[in-house]
Order: sequence, then C-alpha cells, then structure tokens
Amino acid sequence: MNQFLQVFLDPKLAPTALRVSLVVGSILLTINHGAALAKGEMTRTRWLSGLITYLVPYSVSIHGQHTSRSRSSMKN
Repeated sequence: MNQFLQVFLDPKLAPTALRVSLVVGSILLTINHGAALAKGEMTRTRWLSGLITYLVPYSVSIHGQHTSRSRSSMKN
C-alpha cells in the first residue's frame, strides 16, 4: 500500500495526471451530472460521485505513466 501511495502522489507524475483529470473529469462530470448541476440538485451522493469522476482519470494517467516509465527502465 505504501508503494501505491508513493506512485499515486509522485511529484514527477502528478502534474500530467492532474491536467488529464481536470479535462476528462470535467467532461465526464458535465455528461453525468450536468442537468443536476444546472438545476441546483446536487446531493451529497452526487458530489461524491463527482469526486470519483475526477479520481478515475487521475488514477488511469498515473498508472499509464508509471507503467511506461517502468518498461523504459527495464529496456535500459
């Protein structure tokens, strides 16, 4: 678990992951919760779902970057 958190919060990987998360997460939030946002009907459950909407692309980006760097270092 400790290694997971180190990779998840790696300062070399995080900036790209944050940008991906902001763009992709915002698109997904709009698709999934746009009507509720516009009507002011966001519940606690919807906000939690919205947070997860940003965490998923962040996690996928971190995983991809880490995998790519691991494979590159194995080749050298």
